[in-house]
Amino acid sequence: ETMPSINKAHSCYSGRKPMRMITAALTALTLSVSASAVAAACDDGEIVIKFSHVTNTDRHPKGIAATLLQQRVNDEMNGKACMEVFPQSTLYNDDQVLEALLQGDVQLAAPSLSKFEQFTKVFRIFDLPFMFKNIDAVDAFQNSDTGQAMKESMTRRGLLGLAFWHNGMKQMSANVALNSPADANGLKFRVQNSDVLKAQMAALGGSPQPMAFSEVYGALQTGVVDGQENTWSNIYGQKFFEVQDGITETNHGIIDYMLVTSTDWWDSLDADVR
Repeated sequence: ETMPSINKAHSCYSGRKPMRMITAALTALTLSVSASAVAAACDDGEIVIKFSHVTNTDRHPKGIAATLLQQRVNDEMNGKACMEVFPQSTLYNDDQVLEALLQGDVQLAAPSLSKFEQFTKVFRIFDLPFMFKNIDAVDAFQNSDTGQAMKESMTRRGLLGLAFWHNGMKQMSANVALNSPADANGLKFRVQNSDVLKAQMAALGGSPQPMAFSEVYGALQTGVVDGQENTWSNIYGQKFFEVQDGITETNHGIIDYMLVTSTDWWDSLDADVR
């Protein structure tokens, strides 16, 4: 089908200064959670829950949520369990963490939904461009019977979904102005390692470059890639605005997460701990 024209979306391409203005506005809206001491000191006899993720702790919804979850677990579990959070890929990146989960090296992770493609194809629906009008539509689908069933779609492979976590709608950035789909022709775009996302960029005439989230800033800075697609929170949290000339607000897709654990570990817990 014909994709909606990007030139109908809002673009901001006039150098780095406007991007800093956007950053200042976002800063005023950001929740603040201390980034220090996220790894708690657990006592002997407590169930240790290691939560590995790839974002910062104070400028991103996943990092903030992980820290708040840690606080609740450590405050309310009364010595039965203790959570340690490892942000910013300090333990594993999103391409490694699911194997670590299955091996028992961590107990919780919240990768983007694209990362589950190696286990099941059902999450590909979230990578399709223009499938959902907005986050309300995403939320309605995820809360439907079909969406909730997805949380158990990987149990045969040893993974159990506990909850969907929102991140937001995707925008496109590049080192040149993206005012129409033709402007993406010939550019190298970082994408997640998803067949759908690679096909999306190829359909625009771009060259899809799969790479880990932790590598994107450096790749943009050095020109290994010309652009990328991401949510506002990811662009702000990882400071991609520092190494891109502008952003076109396309809202063409979503990046959401699923909080997951291993079925072996989950089944080993008492009901009250679950």
